[in-house]
Amino acid sequence: MKNWQKLSLTISVAVLALLLEFGFKKPLFTQGLVTVVGAILALSMLIEMVKTLRSGRYGVDLLAIIAIISTLIIGQYWASLIIILMLVGGESLEDYAANRASRELHKLLENSPTIAHKQIGDHYQDTPIEDMKIGDVVLVKPSELVPIDGDILEGASWFNEASLTGESEPVAKQKGEAVLSGSINGETAVLVTVTQLASDSQYQKIVQLVKESEATPAEFVRLADRYAVPFTIIALLIAGGAWIVSGDMTRFAEVLVVASPCPLILAAPIAFVGGMSRSSRHGLLVKNGTTIEKLSLAKTVAFDKTGTLTTGILQVKCIRPESEALSEDDLLQLAYSLEIASNHILAKSLVKLAESKGISRLAVSDLTEETGLGLSGVINGKAYRIGRAKFANTKDEKISGTAVNISENDVFIGRILFEDKVRAESKDVIEKLKGLAVSHIMMLTGDNLKTAETVADELGITEVHAQLMPSEKIDILNALPEANRPMVMVGDGINDAPALALSDVGIALGASGATVASESADVVVLRNDLSLIPESIQISRETMKVAKEAVLIGIFICIALMLIAATGVLPAIIGALLQEVIDTVSILYALKALKDRK
Repeated sequence: MKNWQKLSLTISVAVLALLLEFGFKKPLFTQGLVTVVGAILALSMLIEMVKTLRSGRYGVDLLAIIAIISTLIIGQYWASLIIILMLVGGESLEDYAANRASRELHKLLENSPTIAHKQIGDHYQDTPIEDMKIGDVVLVKPSELVPIDGDILEGASWFNEASLTGESEPVAKQKGEAVLSGSINGETAVLVTVTQLASDSQYQKIVQLVKESEATPAEFVRLADRYAVPFTIIALLIAGGAWIVSGDMTRFAEVLVVASPCPLILAAPIAFVGGMSRSSRHGLLVKNGTTIEKLSLAKTVAFDKTGTLTTGILQVKCIRPESEALSEDDLLQLAYSLEIASNHILAKSLVKLAESKGISRLAVSDLTEETGLGLSGVINGKAYRIGRAKFANTKDEKISGTAVNISENDVFIGRILFEDKVRAESKDVIEKLKGLAVSHIMMLTGDNLKTAETVADELGITEVHAQLMPSEKIDILNALPEANRPMVMVGDGINDAPALALSDVGIALGASGATVASESADVVVLRNDLSLIPESIQISRETMKVAKEAVLIGIFICIALMLIAATGVLPAIIGALLQEVIDTVSILYALKALKDRK
């Protein structure tokens, strides 16, 4: 039975019991009803507790079960009902604190390629990718998601693989080159020969990696559970001592009534709900209370690069004319005039810069695009080419970043360099994390090593792992020693989803529309602002401080009342009501987590 069902049943039984006891004057019926329901719920909790113990973990339910059973045995059914109501209410609250946010993969599966345009004779038939065989030929139309891994049979195009590999620049592919499922085709249709079954294709591997990562979450002991064992031992010692000294089992039950672990069950979840609400006000969606606990203890933060530490948008870095006779604006004007009709991501960046500078377009004739190579056209009677180095009649120099090269009448006249700029707040974020005593900061990226190291050097990140596939990111995270955990992974793309799911805390920059990453993460940054990462850790630490204080206040009051109850001056029903006073005090204190600190 789910917790909300238990709560509904308990409230219904409480209302019915009140009617029977005080409306119809039927105390025996009331006692029978509460005893049966109490026994059923106690048995249900006992079964869950056994499952928990078998998994190698422990919880706070043992005291509550003993308290319910002992009060039922001595006939204190109202005290038993109050304990049940608080216990089930606390568990329901904990469910609510999770914000009903499961880490299901439905968005990933919805967006996963399901149909391929299979070539049959001289026509194409939409076929489920599960039915595709190695050697089949499929048509990939412009702007379509590649449905299955394969090699290009006919045509050439550029493919956006950023969500798979982290590479910000689209990759030009020609006949014979491999294409990955999940990458997005550019503006030219291509025929692809299938080289992998759907289940072995790159996109499906990522789906499977996320499933496996979520199925094996890291072990973590919750705040309430850490206090459960010593609190249970103290309560049983006091209750057992009172029984032995008095020789009366009633004394045992009376002690355990005030020892009910409701402060443990209620205070922490309420503090977490407060912390989650506070996080939400700051633009952070925290999916459950356990995430706050782990985040507060974070020792390692791993960042993806493209779209996380950087903007993910290639922008013009510099313009380099080959001769002094040609100015930067002259070279930009030529590039702008040639690239205006192209949909390539670099062309868009060029056009945006030229238009922002008010540069006019030149008339172009005989404009031709050679996919994967570049554009050619005639301007003022001269033949121009823009694109790859070889296409523009120059050598492919070792440069940091991406470049387009331009030639005039087959003579190289200059190049324009692009870069994925580092976010303005990234350096400050790294410094703040170091200030929060996060001892281990690293970069995990699918981008090339030189680009990754350039960004890392600028930000002060000393550990860099580049040219990684999703499974390789997981291997690195799995290899982290226990001393460097809990570990936080921050990313934004499909390629980050498995690592986000596997990590102790996955943080997704959801504002960029990376639905898959958001579904796999424990925290989603709702604003496109990386500075919320250290803020999320700070809020979590302050929330945990309040939660611990609220729990300890409840525990100390409980122990004091247990000692009083051991003398026999507190009847079980009074003890149960006093327990609600303890709960109220703990709850009111826990609500401090809602407030921002000055």
